Amino acid sequence: MTVHFIGAGPGAPDLITVRGLKLIQSCPVCLYAGSLVPEEIVKAAPEGARVVDTAPLNLEEIIAEIAAAHAGGQNVARVHSGDPSLYGAIAEQMRRLDKLGIDYDVTPGVPAFAAAAAALKTEFTLPEIAQTVILTRTSMQASAMPPGETLEELGRSKATLAIHLSIRNLGYIERALTPQYGADCPVVVAYRITWPDEMILRGTLSTIAGKVRAAKLTRTALILVGPVLDAHDFRDSALYDASHEHVLRNRKTVKAVP
Repeated sequence: MTVHFIGAGPGAPDLITVRGLKLIQSCPVCLYAGSLVPEEIVKAAPEGARVVDTAPLNLEEIIAEIAAAHAGGQNVARVHSGDPSLYGAIAEQMRRLDKLGIDYDVTPGVPAFAAAAAALKTEFTLPEIAQTVILTRTSMQASAMPPGETLEELGRSKATLAIHLSIRNLGYIERALTPQYGADCPVVVAYRITWPDEMILRGTLSTIAGKVRAAKLTRTALILVGPVLDAHDFRDSALYDASHEHVLRNRKTVKAVP
């Protein structure tokens, strides 16, 4: 018996991996985070499968469901949103499964920041603009940020920031990042990206809070901050430059166009 932790992707049912879908189709027990995982994805579970929305359950109740499946020799599809390595709360589940001697594996999924980049038709790492992406969150009702990981400190990098779980903390985000990025730094809020009610708001550090209030967004949104979000005048990368030689391509002489 194995518990398969599966990243279901950002929302669109066809953005789950082939491996993840096949596991759901094969498992007689499917536990899924109903507030974030589309019901259409878990409808792929086999006929007669036990399908449980874990949104109203606490950790011990979820482990009890898994233990019951283990006792019956039934594989479990444990379906999380996005990629389970990012704010997926799987580590605490795996720690308990280790104590119970229950086997598990992990299937990655498409993370929200990657889906947002696709929807925006942009690249978060542009030559000489930004070459680093920081995935982070802010302190609210959940656990505090560890030392050295506040936005004030991370903002010194001036990297592209993907800020999760913080849509109600825009005032702090503006105050923390304006000294490093400037009040006119581009900001994008991606709400329920790839879902039917997807919404993308564009603004700056000084204007985005008002736009979010007007749209009445209070949850399930990713905040992106950085110059790459509105960059047009950037140099081409060396990757496809005809004068750039690497092991798979010899250098070519570029002839001037008359």
